[in-house]
Order: sequence, then C-alpha cells, then structure tokens
Amino acid sequence: MKLLVVEDNKLLLDSLKTILETEYTVDIADNGEDGLFFAEQNIYDLIILDVMLPHVNGFDIVKHIRKEKIKTPVLFLTAKDSLEDRVKGLEFGGDDYLVKPFQTPELQARIKALLRRSGALDLDEGIKYKEIVLTGRENDVLVNNTPIKLTIKQYELLEYLIQNNGKIVTKEQIFDRIWGFDSDTTIAIVEVFIHQIRKKLEPFDYHKDIQTVRGVGYILKDY
Repeated sequence: MKLLVVEDNKLLLDSLKTILETEYTVDIADNGEDGLFFAEQNIYDLIILDVMLPHVNGFDIVKHIRKEKIKTPVLFLTAKDSLEDRVKGLEFGGDDYLVKPFQTPELQARIKALLRRSGALDLDEGIKYKEIVLTGRENDVLVNNTPIKLTIKQYELLEYLIQNNGKIVTKEQIFDRIWGFDSDTTIAIVEVFIHQIRKKLEPFDYHKDIQTVRGVGYILKDY
C-alpha cells in the first residue's frame, strides 16, 4: 500500500512518516502545491490531507482531484473541528475526518477502514485476481494454490496491477508508484519487471492477462 501525507507542520509530518512507514510506503509533501502535484499522479491507495496548507488548501486539492475523476480515498487530518468544516470536507469529496490532536491507534484504524472500504485492503482474503492471491506475507503469491516467490518490487507491481485490474495504468504511474519520483533508475525498468512477472505467471497461463497498451502502459484483464 502507498500513502501520501500532506501536512505543513514539519514535526508532525516527520512523525507521521515514521509511524506509517512500518506498514506502508509513504510519500510526503509540506505544502498544498506539491501535495496537489503528487495527488494528481493517481498512484496512491490513500491520501492523508491537512486542510490549512500553504499555496493550495486541502479542500481545493480534493475538489480538483475529484474533478479529474481520481477516486483515491482522502482522510482529512486537521485542527479545524467545527461541524461546518467537517461537512464541507466530506461534501468536497473527502472520505473521513480526524481532528488534531489524535491518538496513533485511531489514525491507524481509520486508515485501515478506508483501505478496506475502497477494496485496496482485505485483511482476510488478501488481494486477489482470478486464482492469483497476494497474501501480503513475505511477498508470497499463490497461483492456483501453488506458491511462487517474487521480489519486493515484482510483488508491488503485480499488486498494483491487480488493484487496478480492468483499468489502463501508464508506465509513468507504475514507475512513480513502485520506484518513486526520486529514483536513480529510468522508466525502462518498468518493461523489465513486467517481463519478469509474465515469466513467473507463464506456467499458469496468466501471463497473457498482463496486456500491453501500445505507447501508454498496461492493463490486467481476461486475454
């Protein structure tokens, strides 16, 4: 799972990153302009978003990404605790609202609830496509009840394809999601890893379901 945290309080931002990185991959931004740029990439499973931000406020970020048909769940994390603010945040397209100060267990519970609700996380079944099941344990994958081993990056890429099955994901989205904006490698690595995953799935005839959309990216669907 990949999360984006947008918060202008540096101490809180660093603290949230430390806490959440024990379970998730986390990108951070300390202002609304950068937060909007990251959110527009549509590569996150959840966005944790402050309301009062420099340059672009949290409400405007959500309004913008919803206009762009980006459905990433948004958890507002803010000191603005009036009923009017909470209603406004939800009306603009937010999914939940947590008021500062908060306890870490409550934040973690809210995150898991939103991930389950969006279908990104299923604690009982794992992530599944047909008879491919990602268990989340040591990057194990079951294909037709047969375990196969993937590297961490291979696992994350297959997970991303399954989460978006039936949808086209661009090479840029895959690269930013799996390797990150600051990676030293190049976007060509995406093709290499797609090839590796196809080879792992070929004995089960699932390699054909990872289809190339020429000049754009890939889509996982029935061949």
